Amino acid sequence: MNILPVILVAVGLTSVLALVWGAFSGPSPEKESTRRLRAVRSRHSDSAVDRVEAQMRKAVAARKPRTHAPGGSSSRIDALALRLHRTGKAWTVQQYIYASLGLAGAVAAIVYLKSGAILMALAIGLFAGAGIPHMVVGHLIKKRTNDFTVKFSDAIELLVRGLRSGLPVTETLAIVAQEVPGPVGEEFKLVTERIKIGKTMDDALQETAERLAMPEFNFFCITLAIQRETGGNLAETLANLADVLRKRAQMKLKIRAMSSESKASAYIVGALPFIVFGMIWWINPGYIGKFFIDERLIVAGLGGMVWMGIGAFIMAKMVSFEI
Repeated sequence: MNILPVILVAVGLTSVLALVWGAFSGPSPEKESTRRLRAVRSRHSDSAVDRVEAQMRKAVAARKPRTHAPGGSSSRIDALALRLHRTGKAWTVQQYIYASLGLAGAVAAIVYLKSGAILMALAIGLFAGAGIPHMVVGHLIKKRTNDFTVKFSDAIELLVRGLRSGLPVTETLAIVAQEVPGPVGEEFKLVTERIKIGKTMDDALQETAERLAMPEFNFFCITLAIQRETGGNLAETLANLADVLRKRAQMKLKIRAMSSESKASAYIVGALPFIVFGMIWWINPGYIGKFFIDERLIVAGLGGMVWMGIGAFIMAKMVSFEI
């Protein structure tokens, strides 16, 4: 009996049931009830703290929500273009697609010439063509995000000095765009250009926040929105925000240093079986080639990959911290 199709059908049905349950489960009634009770209590409370919190929630809610393109291929292309833009490189969607297809074809050709199995060559080629460019783009986005985070607190402090010297907010944004190098200056330059062509500062900052999708810049936008709603000294508020962001960056570095050994161990343990398998298959294909022919070895290999995936997921969660 061929057991491989049965296993694939079972895995597919389990995935479909999990997706259906996640789509129709809906929000938690307890959390929704607690949220409504808290909102009613804050509206009718005589406490100054509750009134300030209500004003803060109102200011945050007044910000325009994110706008998404309708579903379909156009929204996926826009999402891909947005990811390419976040890298800071002048790459287009067409270049990304051509690079992915070329990489997939090259890897498939090499595997086919070595093994002679066309289906396996196509599968590995598609996996490499779709995965490697995605990982490269993700790495560049992460690198640019880290560069932005490092300089962002300095940019806010420059804003504070400009405000305390009597300059308006729009002029201080232009000074930050000129004086701060790297991605911070590029993004603030785009903000000032939008303001010059007639957009409000709220809309310009909101577009940048949606494109960057960074908590630090969202904090900045929310701080400005709350200050306009409640009043107060903007320079002092931004100075406190810069101090918070600097301490947040320091905490991230401490966590990264403390978890670096565990991450390195997880990378080595997770990659070593695949590296050894590939090296043995490349040197002596006949010795390990039955993993692609014998059904029992195929099932054993799939089971091992599933358990390794579960272990890698657990190790990733153990060394992942949200600040």
